[in-house]
Amino acid sequence: MSSSSAKPHTLAAMLALAARTHDQRIAIEEQGLQISYAELYRLSRQAGRALLALEVQPGDRVAIWAPNCHQWIVAALGCLLVGAVLVPLNTRLKASEAADILGRSSAGLLFSVGEFLGTYYPDQLLGQTLPHLRRTIVLEQARVEASGWQAFLALAEQVSESVLDQRIATLDADTLCDLMFTSGTTGYPKGVLCAQGQNLRLFDSWSEIVGLQAGDRYLIVSPFFHSFGFKAGWLAALVSGATILPQRTFDAEAVLQRVERDRVTFLPGPPTLYIAMLDHPRRRDFHLSSLRVAVTGAASVPPVLIQRMCEELGFESVITAYGLTECCGLATVCRPGDDLQTIAGTCGRPLDGIEIRCVDAQGQRLPSGQPGEVLIRGYNLMQGYFDDAQASADAIDEQGWLHTGDVGVLDERGYLQITDRLKDMFIVGGFNCYPAEVERLLMEHEAIAQVAVIGVVDTRLGEVGKAYLVARPDAAITADALIEWCRQRMANYKVPRSVEFVTELPLNAAGKVAKNTLHATAQRVAVT
Repeated sequence: MSSSSAKPHTLAAMLALAARTHDQRIAIEEQGLQISYAELYRLSRQAGRALLALEVQPGDRVAIWAPNCHQWIVAALGCLLVGAVLVPLNTRLKASEAADILGRSSAGLLFSVGEFLGTYYPDQLLGQTLPHLRRTIVLEQARVEASGWQAFLALAEQVSESVLDQRIATLDADTLCDLMFTSGTTGYPKGVLCAQGQNLRLFDSWSEIVGLQAGDRYLIVSPFFHSFGFKAGWLAALVSGATILPQRTFDAEAVLQRVERDRVTFLPGPPTLYIAMLDHPRRRDFHLSSLRVAVTGAASVPPVLIQRMCEELGFESVITAYGLTECCGLATVCRPGDDLQTIAGTCGRPLDGIEIRCVDAQGQRLPSGQPGEVLIRGYNLMQGYFDDAQASADAIDEQGWLHTGDVGVLDERGYLQITDRLKDMFIVGGFNCYPAEVERLLMEHEAIAQVAVIGVVDTRLGEVGKAYLVARPDAAITADALIEWCRQRMANYKVPRSVEFVTELPLNAAGKVAKNTLHATAQRVAVT
């Protein structure tokens, strides 16, 4: 896009500009379906009018619980055109987890997939107490009795284009955009609120830096419910005029096939995605010459992986980045042309308008090269935690600095290296996993007296959970049975991959579990 003053500050303005600028260029291509930018604009406005027919008001929360698909994007854009707040739900959530987020966000409307991975998603909510949820719209694979996608779009006939335009005219850069739930040390997910203007500014800048451009063919493997698939995904693609190629589930061979068939040029993802592609036994059978740009992060990236991505997968540019939900998903990014050690050893430097500093335990700024807690300040910081003023105040101090809980080092160039995580969070195949949340869920098991969860190294997923458990007296429980119990109650990436029963957990002087001791124990076991 052109000068900053001319850049749109709302999703409605961005979409209108994209439709004018790119018109018949393909915006979304999915399983033989091609939707041009002009048609996407029309469909999104139709969804917006349908939402007005359902009396959705500015600030109302509307949830989406579905895999990557074109309906997800149209539904989301329709919500944002009428000033509703988008609540993306992880498709891996179990019924109680999804119901918790729907209930605490007071979502009045839910867009859900029907059949997906052998489950009819709306059925998972049967029996859950959701007093605010008025209607569920099934995007595809809907049963006869369900309210389906086409029936929803038909509601637009009840509302004129001018009424929608009146609603759009009330929106501005500060209009809330999304409510994304993230866990932390409390074990209870907190809702992070971000605005339309900051999302657009951030990912317009990101697109320019990483080289996402009109005509790119962007295979989005990261799920739309995650910042990487939503904001750095389809939103950035629409800002740039790229073609969105949604991928519903990750499978290395399917991705390799799509790269060849769909001539994919732009392929971000966690390191595990590229490792799986490189290690696929038939990888050399696929023509991957179209690949140009990879953007990764979420875990440490070995220099040899970046080298192999360039030499064996053919990427011209590999870029690493860092962010968290509380800063719209992005704070730092490497630049094209950075050397291999910079890309592998750092998360890049801040984008314009964003500051990073590392501080000691007293909050004092540390010089380059010294590790400390990473603080972020800038236009990308969240509007706050939903319905939790105290947590918001605890996260962002009076000087406007977000305390991330991550430990990092800034070099003399301003490039950031993350060295540790104060909050114990670990990353499973690109998904943030918070031990406190898993521990809280495990404590619901009648056989468990105490529990501590840590992340351990895994060659395929980067890290996975390991649970140390103290069983109740006379409890009869095995590791396999407990893991199966977990699979029924929590998203798969949260399920511990191993369980160790102990007579007691190590404690520090304050009486808290000494997780550094558990990490050291796990590391010794791995070495032997």
